Amino acid sequence: MELIITTLIENEEDERKCLKNEHGLSLYLEYDGDKILFDTGQTGNFVDNAAVLGKTLDNLDYVVLSHGHYDHGGGVKRLLPLLGGETKIVLGEGYFRPKYKRTAQGYRFNGVSFSEEVLSGGGNPVITVHGKMERIGKRLLVFRDFTYRTKFEKVNPNMYIKEQESFIPDEFRDEIVLGVETEAGLVVIAGCSHAGIVNILEDIMERSGQRIFAVIGGTHLVGAEDERIRLTAERLKNMDIQMLAVSHCTGESASEKLREVFGGRFIVNNTGNVITVK
Repeated sequence: MELIITTLIENEEDERKCLKNEHGLSLYLEYDGDKILFDTGQTGNFVDNAAVLGKTLDNLDYVVLSHGHYDHGGGVKRLLPLLGGETKIVLGEGYFRPKYKRTAQGYRFNGVSFSEEVLSGGGNPVITVHGKMERIGKRLLVFRDFTYRTKFEKVNPNMYIKEQESFIPDEFRDEIVLGVETEAGLVVIAGCSHAGIVNILEDIMERSGQRIFAVIGGTHLVGAEDERIRLTAERLKNMDIQMLAVSHCTGESASEKLREVFGGRFIVNNTGNVITVK
């Protein structure tokens, strides 16, 4: 039984230059009869790419929204009219708390432009994940509320949530990560890994009791110091991960280091890329 993961949109363009790319992420998973959309990019351009790639969106079984940032949920409004009424929409508790980024000019809204009422108004069931690990399908697990256990992984200090008139540092308790149980091991699908990719993966192994075979998605190492990148690469190597396909918010420096450490197990994951796990 194969798990097929198609990157519908990502920061980097596709090799054939026939697809749209943008700062954002959207992945299309096919496994064990299920079709799963993980995140929707920034603008909704992933819909056009899905059509070019022959991936239908009207018969999705699940839509998983990793966290409430515009570059992961910005395409939701365009997606909703396309969905059949049976598609389950999965998100973490706290997804709709207003998110901001602190800049030199002040606090800039960094969240999604739709409300909980808009999301549920289309008739699709919305599943809010409250616990640390919940099963949403026969072979699908969702993880959230990660433990900050490493000393070198810090949440971006410029990320905030707004409560009434106060800005509070965002600990990203809403961010969820998808785990797909395959015969090769657990395949982890991450949106941005704001809590730290090592924190996340160590939590997942502890909670699930499963070996991680592959990690795909964003690691938020862009702009990270060399020491954090080095320590991250070492810890990931020690986890015996057999496939690493990270992109979006990973950054060039981190990608180069991870490629150096993982060699042939490292995949450059850009728009239009297809990954198969057997």
